[in-house]
Amino acid sequence: MTALNIDYPIIQAPMAGGATTPELVATVSNFGALGALGAGMTAPKTLAAQIDTIKRLTQRPFMVNLMVLSHAESTTFDAPMPDWLREYYQTAMPDEDIDALLPEQPAPLFAEQLDVLYRHPVPVASFTFGIISREAVQGLQALGTRVIGTANHPKEALAWAEVGADAVCVQGAEAGGHRGGWLTESMRDPMPLLPLLEGTRALTEIPLIATGGLMSADDIRTVLDAGAAMAQLGTAFLTTDKSGIHPTYKQGLLAASRGTRSSDTRLTRLFSGKMARGLVNDYMQSMARFDDAAQLPAYPQLNAMTKPMRAHAAKIGDAEHLSLWAGQGVREVKDEPTTTLLTRLVEGLGLLSQSP
Repeated sequence: MTALNIDYPIIQAPMAGGATTPELVATVSNFGALGALGAGMTAPKTLAAQIDTIKRLTQRPFMVNLMVLSHAESTTFDAPMPDWLREYYQTAMPDEDIDALLPEQPAPLFAEQLDVLYRHPVPVASFTFGIISREAVQGLQALGTRVIGTANHPKEALAWAEVGADAVCVQGAEAGGHRGGWLTESMRDPMPLLPLLEGTRALTEIPLIATGGLMSADDIRTVLDAGAAMAQLGTAFLTTDKSGIHPTYKQGLLAASRGTRSSDTRLTRLFSGKMARGLVNDYMQSMARFDDAAQLPAYPQLNAMTKPMRAHAAKIGDAEHLSLWAGQGVREVKDEPTTTLLTRLVEGLGLLSQSP
């Protein structure tokens, strides 16, 4: 906490897709925790504007997260759309030219996003889906930016330590949304958070941030006692007032907490081509037989291919064809102000007296 100049050992996870608005980030940071902008799918011009907005809303430290993708990954459509997905479009969206709705390229260029962080320096930058070079780490640090990597396996954490990162966020299998690792080991056998934390601590002394299914002060205390320097929570913030998720998504999460829909979550590649955890819905159930890396276009190609489906589902309020990303603790979400959640967490940790 001292290194990041924040009051509480809590990070709001940098969830992409519009979930982490500048207002959410600033609210968390102004409270004394670390707000984070998930910008992996954000166009560089928009990212620069969002950073400037956050700087106007808070004088406290905040974080920006980017997804490390190669130029080829970001620009290439070299796999055909799966037949079963095209059949869905023909049935659900018969009047649309789906190919015309696809973006020109699967994802923004990482190099251009990274350049934004050089031109608009931020207090903390974190990276997922890959690793950046030692030179890139040092370039950011020279601007006063702390660099945090993401790991799903101890070997990935060690790699981040070797390039000079300031900390590593170890993401357990319980976490909602996309898994941040890139090595074969992390994809083959997803590790629960506490074994991952223990295994990583045995390899490196770099400060660790724990994330994956954490929802309460007791959860935070457990990972701090296990050796983490800080705890990162994502799902808990999705249903708060400053979250930017679509109302249908929010209602799906709240229904899971109220018991009016199942709170079961599952790791799936069906939405994006990369393993991610979300609430089980009809799409995941009906297409489960295709949920195999060998059968699916890779990320971010499939992510781009399913974007029209998800946009259509949001438009008509169809939660069964949205990616309802959520961690295993989703039944504990609440419809509440962001500051209420934060107050409950720090009060439970016995830190309320430090609250601004």
